[in-house]
Amino acid sequence: MIRCATVSRMLDEPVSGTAATATTWLLLEQPGPWGPKALTSSHLDPALGRALEAAAEGTGVRVALIRRPGRHADPGVPAVRQVYVAHTVPGNVWLHSATTRDPARLLDLDLAALGAGDHRSFGAALGGRPHPGSPLALVCTNGRRDRCCALLGRPLAAELATSGVEGIWEVTHLGGHRFSPTVLVLPYGYAYGRAEAHAVKEVLHGIHEGRVVLDGCRGCSAWERPGQAAELAVREAAGEYTAGALSVVGTEGAAPRWEVTVAHTDGRRWRVGVVQGASLPPRPESCGVSVLGAPARMDVVSLRELRRATALAS
Repeated sequence: MIRCATVSRMLDEPVSGTAATATTWLLLEQPGPWGPKALTSSHLDPALGRALEAAAEGTGVRVALIRRPGRHADPGVPAVRQVYVAHTVPGNVWLHSATTRDPARLLDLDLAALGAGDHRSFGAALGGRPHPGSPLALVCTNGRRDRCCALLGRPLAAELATSGVEGIWEVTHLGGHRFSPTVLVLPYGYAYGRAEAHAVKEVLHGIHEGRVVLDGCRGCSAWERPGQAAELAVREAAGEYTAGALSVVGTEGAAPRWEVTVAHTDGRRWRVGVVQGASLPPRPESCGVSVLGAPARMDVVSLRELRRATALAS
């Protein structure tokens, strides 16, 4: 059977506006195998996984498991686990890290506050501090969720790690199997599809310099999908690559059409029309399903810069 990622690439399916949505990412190290729903089907206590899922609901926080690239024979319970939390909303972007011997301590976190960008509970519960190292590049490798993620993601993670790139982790489901290998870069929250090692290195180099690479970019997780597509379109039209320079400040309408307002830190604003369409012809949305689908796509149909008086009035 042909893989979903192969079909998507052959059909040149656009990746803009397809990133997972989360204002904040909470990452817990969990070595060993992962099942389809890793929080409750790995060697993490499933009761803890269910509790974290329930606590995160409606907060803007997405909880994911991470592991170091390499072989995944069951190593037993790790004595110390790495924990990260990253907030991705421009104007308050941060990445904090901690370690813990007891992953149940994550239940002491105020996830609503973390989702809103307040990191104080991470420091109080886990002794978390600003992460002193490199940005993180999270490569989806959960083959039990979709085989493309393992067949394409695991070699990418291994190649990056063995070549000396810092901050590389394997991660559970990021969405969009058909765009494998998929990568999420933190703290800014930009996701990439059909990633290759040289492209990921370029993305990380750009983040070090405070700029966003647009090639292969699926969008910033801080925004809903219409906003992701609108922000990327403004970046391309305006030639603006500075990380944190643009924010989605308004979205009007409902599926299948929205008017999105994107603001620059210098005061400029743009109004962007985004239409939800169907990707045709039908294709497998995942290797795990036999029924062909027409996944939603976000198409930018209009873009205009607002005059300063109009922008202030809106």
